[in-house]
Amino acid sequence: MKVKETSLPGVKIIEPKVFGDHRGWFMETYNSPKFEELGIEIQFVQDNQSFSAIKGTLRGLHYQLNPKAQTKLVRCTKGAIYDVAIDIRKGSPTFGKWFGLELSAENKKQLLIPKGFAHGFMTLTDDVEVQYKVDELYAPECDRGILWSDPEIGVEWPIDITPVLSAKDENAPVLSKAENNFIYGE
Repeated sequence: MKVKETSLPGVKIIEPKVFGDHRGWFMETYNSPKFEELGIEIQFVQDNQSFSAIKGTLRGLHYQLNPKAQTKLVRCTKGAIYDVAIDIRKGSPTFGKWFGLELSAENKKQLLIPKGFAHGFMTLTDDVEVQYKVDELYAPECDRGILWSDPEIGVEWPIDITPVLSAKDENAPVLSKAENNFIYGE
């Protein structure tokens, strides 16, 4: 398993080792002792899975407020997505900056997104399945979002179409107006 740092400290690309033969392939997507050896000490408590039928579906940008903030380990198991993390920690040198990466069933990469970052993805194909682990249970009272097209963040989504959105995501506030209790260094 390899870990690569990104332009946002704490956001990491995880590349599992894939073992293949004439039958197909096998890989470990998560192994607690191996993650700890790599400096990632997280106890995941919930697994989530989503299905998006249509290319151009956008989910996000989501996060949970403290004390129910979540670290996420995201992977795409069918199709492909453009996965995005945005630093929303007040006082951070990278506040409002974003990192994006294609995750696909083919490349098998995973993205680790720590607490204090918003997360979202756009489907690059039809019939997409995304799975992710979180280290805190879903708490609807702490669930928040940021507008996917906030011009101050300026995420460069790879598909130039009007995305398929939920009403919640379509009406989310921009970062400067979003409720946020993340402080850099805390």
